Amino acid sequence: MVLLLPDGEPHSHRRPSALSHARLLPLARALAHAGRADGLTAHVVRYRCRGWNEDDAHLAADAEWAVDEAVRRYGDVPLCLAGHGMGARAALRAGGHPAVGAVLAMAPWLPGDPSADPEPVKHLVGRPVLLVHGTNDSRCAPDLSFRLAERAKKANRDTCRFEVHSDGHALRQHRTEVAALAADFVRGTLFGHAYARPVTDALAAPPPLGLRMPLAVGFGESLGVG
Repeated sequence: MVLLLPDGEPHSHRRPSALSHARLLPLARALAHAGRADGLTAHVVRYRCRGWNEDDAHLAADAEWAVDEAVRRYGDVPLCLAGHGMGARAALRAGGHPAVGAVLAMAPWLPGDPSADPEPVKHLVGRPVLLVHGTNDSRCAPDLSFRLAERAKKANRDTCRFEVHSDGHALRQHRTEVAALAADFVRGTLFGHAYARPVTDALAAPPPLGLRMPLAVGFGESLGVG
């Protein structure tokens, strides 16, 4: 199972954004299609509100609730948390849940205040972690996700990061390649399928090579993901 976590906002108690939820539905369908032979299902999580809200970390709490609910409903199934933007931060924060087997963070929103406590990474040990970020993301600084990946790699060798050249926060320009990369990672981590060569190389390469792996145009065409 993949639980997809939509984007959110740093501070807000408003109702969750229907648009952010809808933007992940095509990826959910693409993942379910790519993993249909393995019985993969994908669900987009609905938050209580759209804000992270500082120490309350509402989106991460909702992600953990969703994992608990998945375990209650489906039992001990392989599970990946995948998020976009603020949802990617929630996936990384909740990724230490015992039922989570892998974490996919797309264009993660991370705090840029150097005086703030860094995002935790040691709880991710023991599960593969993939970060994906567009080099032209003007909302969530790509350099911040690189720094987090650098720290995560020191604690957890199963960490890699792909850069999507010239793409922005929504990763819309190369959405087919991003969906294929996500499908390859999920099928590999949850079901033991062989990764595509770029993913294998990124996981094996030392920093910074494995944390600045370019996502090639046409990646995953043979998977039929789109």
